[in-house]
Amino acid sequence: MQRRTIIAIALVSALAALPASSQQGKNPPTNLFIDVSTQNMAGMPDMGGLMGGLGGFMARRMGGADASKPTYPTTHGIGGMTGQYLDIALHNALKPGVEAQELVPSGLNLGKALTLIPIEPTTSSKGDTPPGKVPDVEVKISEYWGCSATVRPGQPKVATFKVKGGTLAGQGGAKRGMQGMDFKATGSLSKGLFAPDRDIDLKPGYVYWPNRKHGMQVPNGARLAGDHKMVGDGIPASMQFQVQQASDFMAKLALRSQGEMTDAISLSWPAVDRARAYFITGMHVEVTGENSYSLVTWSSADVAGAGSDLHAFLTGSYVDKWLKQKVLLPSSATSCTIPRGIFAGAPGSQGAMPGMLMMTAYGPESWITYPPKPTDAKQPWNPEWSVRLRAKSTATSILGMDFGNMQQMQDSEDGEQQQPRKKPSMKGLLKGILGG
Repeated sequence: MQRRTIIAIALVSALAALPASSQQGKNPPTNLFIDVSTQNMAGMPDMGGLMGGLGGFMARRMGGADASKPTYPTTHGIGGMTGQYLDIALHNALKPGVEAQELVPSGLNLGKALTLIPIEPTTSSKGDTPPGKVPDVEVKISEYWGCSATVRPGQPKVATFKVKGGTLAGQGGAKRGMQGMDFKATGSLSKGLFAPDRDIDLKPGYVYWPNRKHGMQVPNGARLAGDHKMVGDGIPASMQFQVQQASDFMAKLALRSQGEMTDAISLSWPAVDRARAYFITGMHVEVTGENSYSLVTWSSADVAGAGSDLHAFLTGSYVDKWLKQKVLLPSSATSCTIPRGIFAGAPGSQGAMPGMLMMTAYGPESWITYPPKPTDAKQPWNPEWSVRLRAKSTATSILGMDFGNMQQMQDSEDGEQQQPRKKPSMKGLLKGILGG
């Protein structure tokens, strides 16, 4: 429980959806939102097909085959398995919450049409945490920032949070709460940087893909570019559009790290086509005593306060603003260095989680509105529909764990087709267990 609390402190994201009208001037009755994300678990072999088999196996064992299907949203966070991900959300004020279909190009390799249906928001179960004493917890957070081999002057900023006593009373809903809790904080951290949340969450009146009924994993190499058309009850007959190459899936972000945890860690990556900027964050958690933890955070920003919230889809205006302020790395950047020893941990610590890196390459955002907005502001404009297209590429990497041997084993297996007996890879072993 305490470990989850620490991670939540480090990774909390603040997101809020702005309506299409704030971007377009007028809000059409029918609005489509399409997000694409290319994700890479750095250093790991491509296990997308295997994970699909594993999901199917677990679903069959649990008696629910549909549980293996991806469900919206799949692109909003980072840290997913390597692969391509697609999210589609539609709000049609003419027929809210009514099933619709998007006719897609053959290059997407998902059939001729994707079916969008309502998805109910998940609700937390009541009564799953019994009343009881909450142990005292102490968390020390040390904040670093900037690409540099050594720690810069004025760093780190340090704050310690102590929670003493307290009893968890009630079970579920509004009745549950803390009683007798004493919270103290010393030191200070930087004021956080945040971008407006513009993700489309699960809510009434919307329909979504993927979903448990019609969801599918996007195949590697799939392409979104081409002709699209929305059909269904209440969908405007004019709602057909073309997705340009600029809004297609981005290339994989191949983040690589070199160096021991006690040294300066060199990060590098090949340039990603269409990336407008890059951003990297890192964190490391260790146990320093009974119910006592130390959390170290770092970002590639030249200024303090940039955290994991910035891994969201960003508008062009925010990318431009934060490039000027050196919050984000420019599109020309291909390397960064983590200061020496910040993730090494304190002597005598009782245990530590591996250091985790998260990186985002921000792609373009574009809008399609029909009919297009007239150049003459005096002419009337009543748009029928709009489409928002967003793209990004993300990577995660675990510091202190070398997956190179796993990749070499996989490469060896792929290249030794003539050998009667192969050295088993992780992928091969799991396939054998699953019977696939």
